[in-house]
Amino acid sequence: MAIVSTTSRGQVTFRKEIFRHVGIRPGEKLEIELLPGGEFRGRAVRKKGSISDFAGCLAGKTDVKLTIEEINEAIAEAAAEAGMAGLKR
Repeated sequence: MAIVSTTSRGQVTFRKEIFRHVGIRPGEKLEIELLPGGEFRGRAVRKKGSISDFAGCLAGKTDVKLTIEEINEAIAEAAAEAGMAGLKR
């Protein structure tokens, strides 16, 4: 069991092993659920993005334009290389 202290401003600092245990890094969020009896439960907040969020993340950052066929070919090549790397081990 880990024990933490609060500051005069009501802030709490958790040790690194706690963050590692719940799988969060600096800047990420921790969700706190208030339970009966003065207890609470915390868990990492997982981002829930959409494919359109992902597709737009590089918009305006490059002049390269690929067709769907070129994208599929690049994915197939990367998968083949990853598969071959796994066989070499």
